[in-house]
Amino acid sequence: MDRQSPDNLIVVNHDRNGVALITINRPGSLNSLTRPMMVDLAQAFKRLGRDDSVRAIILTGAGRSFCSGVDLTAAEDVFKGDVKDPESDPVVQMEQCPKPIIGAIKGFAVTAGFEIALACDILVAAKGSKFIDTHARFGIFPSWGLSQKLSRIIGVNKAREVSLTATPLNVEVAEKLGFVNHVVEEGEVLKKSREIADAIVKNNQDLVLRYKSVINDGFKLDLGRALSLEKERAHDYYNGMTKEQFRKMQEFIAGRSSKKQSKL
Repeated sequence: MDRQSPDNLIVVNHDRNGVALITINRPGSLNSLTRPMMVDLAQAFKRLGRDDSVRAIILTGAGRSFCSGVDLTAAEDVFKGDVKDPESDPVVQMEQCPKPIIGAIKGFAVTAGFEIALACDILVAAKGSKFIDTHARFGIFPSWGLSQKLSRIIGVNKAREVSLTATPLNVEVAEKLGFVNHVVEEGEVLKKSREIADAIVKNNQDLVLRYKSVINDGFKLDLGRALSLEKERAHDYYNGMTKEQFRKMQEFIAGRSSKKQSKL
């Protein structure tokens, strides 16, 4: 069932094959976020994360921008709100969402929009798109992870340059640094995002959720602890499987092997 916020600024559509599409829908303001929009976006991710019919989520912005950040005409309302409240924090809800999130980026992802892009699991971006961190320019302290996440993805020296100079990180450089997965023509962004979502949907849903979790949780740890985490969760996973589940796994693998041989 499709849903939207009361003022139609956060729109949720259930796409084919269990893919949900969230659109930040304030194109006249380059999708800048008001406090109610932030709450609606957070709740959309929370709701979709609990919806068993949803297997992957695509997040995009309407018009020519992904998200130009917080609407600074209501800065005090936004920043003096409880920034620690997870229920109204879209980035916290994205990080807690068990479903894979694909960011479909066009135009600008600025400051809060940059942080929302960082909270996605996979990024597809249009040629010419730019990521800009204006925290230092406007005297805004980061609270959605930009000061910590970006350096872990693109390297600390490049992250310092991006954040301390407030100059754009263009999408082609972002791709070379491993931040953006695919750079495509503007008209192809949603198509490519849906292709990735469809590939995810075809896989074992339980394992997809577990795999995303162990990657994301392990990324926060040093390598030794992350490897221990993988071992621990693998042990729990296999110990929890029944003989019937092992039999189905073997049948599935055998079926795929026979199909490959028949094509030779």
